[in-house]
Amino acid sequence: MTMIWKKEFIIKDMNQFRKDTIVGHLGIEFLKKGDDFLSATMPVDKKTVQPMGILHGGASVVLAETLGSAASYMTMDESHYSVGLEVKANHLKSVSKGSVTGTARPVHLGRTTQVWDISIENETAELICVSRLTMAVLKVSDDPAC
Repeated sequence: MTMIWKKEFIIKDMNQFRKDTIVGHLGIEFLKKGDDFLSATMPVDKKTVQPMGILHGGASVVLAETLGSAASYMTMDESHYSVGLEVKANHLKSVSKGSVTGTARPVHLGRTTQVWDISIENETAELICVSRLTMAVLKVSDDPAC
């Protein structure tokens, strides 16, 4: 696949956007941007586990939506933006310590919608969650706030 990015962000700059957001609160950190993927990590700790001590499914969904939304944004030219329409997740394996790493890859980069697959793995590269994110592509002029 050819490079999909229209906006050039380096990982260091992307991690600056985390401050005062759920992304920063959960400790999500962007790791790598390839020609057609974006990856990030998230700790499995007291902020991300549920009462049984395992990674909360909602935290996995936050990681997935963060990756897909950020990746989608970087595929847009300046006259467009995207918003989430639907996120689905299948939780395949529990994890109670360490960290997880998610990787977002496009399935469909259309004129009005985008679909992203996000795989989340534990530290031993076992798949713990698969997620699919659908984004609506909008023109900046379509935003009633503009």
